[in-house]
Amino acid sequence: MGCTRWRQLFEARFEVLLYDLTSTYFECDPPESGKRRFGYSRDKRFDCVQVVIALIVTPEGFPLGYEVLPGNTVDNQTLKDALARIEAQYGKAERVWVMDRGIPTEESRAVMRDSDPPVHYLVGTPKGRLSKLEKSFLGKPWEQVRDEVEVKLLVEDGETYVLASSVGRRHKERAMRQRRLRKRLHELQAQAPQRDQLLLKIGAAKKEAGRAFYLVEIRLPESDEAVTPETFTFSLDRKKLRQVRRREGRYLLRSNLTDEDPARLWTYYIQLTEVEQAFKELKGDLGIRPLYHQREDRIEAHIFVAFLAYCLQITLKARLRPLAPGLTPRAALDNLAVVSGVNYLGRSATIILSG
Repeated sequence: MGCTRWRQLFEARFEVLLYDLTSTYFECDPPESGKRRFGYSRDKRFDCVQVVIALIVTPEGFPLGYEVLPGNTVDNQTLKDALARIEAQYGKAERVWVMDRGIPTEESRAVMRDSDPPVHYLVGTPKGRLSKLEKSFLGKPWEQVRDEVEVKLLVEDGETYVLASSVGRRHKERAMRQRRLRKRLHELQAQAPQRDQLLLKIGAAKKEAGRAFYLVEIRLPESDEAVTPETFTFSLDRKKLRQVRRREGRYLLRSNLTDEDPARLWTYYIQLTEVEQAFKELKGDLGIRPLYHQREDRIEAHIFVAFLAYCLQITLKARLRPLAPGLTPRAALDNLAVVSGVNYLGRSATIILSG
């Protein structure tokens, strides 16, 4: 079903596009060949070859296109082709592309700004940039966009920065830090492993905790000392912790839309969850993970059938929204299965997996 039909049925609009990437792995053990490559696995299956899938959807979840890429593709190498593909298929327009921070580069953002007509973007920004702009934000007023979310706006050097502060995100970040740091270190202290084992486990804990690990000051036992609660101690760096807590729950967005209010830009950005939901449905109900095929054409066909199934599923979801709010496509198909005795989801999965 094409964009024209979606526009007729649901008054769908295509000015705002959400762009993201995921990966799917091969459960069998094929060698690296064609697009099957080892790479960063979103499924935490770094032991398997994979392919990367780039997906473009609207805020309502309607898909405009996808592309199957080699498994070792880096996110920030994909945007140029995605922009060109949408422009070739749908023509030039002043679209807004919403993306995570790892996709656009400074170069690609400059190209989008200089396009005619300009191509607008809204992306997440590393927290390091927040440090540089923190003083500029101090005098700006907060605007309430939800019960526990505030935003403020800063225009600088032709770009718009939106600072968002979320109470829920603050609680989540604090809980994650405590779980990753204190619980893990207390466990190591209680286990009292040999010193060499302790060093290995601390290395693993450091990798798991990420940047939060640098809040901890650790005293390790000397080479001739046993590991005990007295020789292996740790404490939080209070100065660093205060800095982190000041920024907890805050994240920075960046855009070349200079005439939009911060609440609208924030609303655009949180709609990226529609892409994440699309990936969940593709990998779950629609059987795109894992892959078992060996031939390149069968791999492409498998993903193509899953994409078509997703188009039908999102159409059903849009039809259900005004007629039966809260009813999901899965629930609707399950109800039909009870009436007709046909397992629609099971049949769809069989068709896809045999594709």
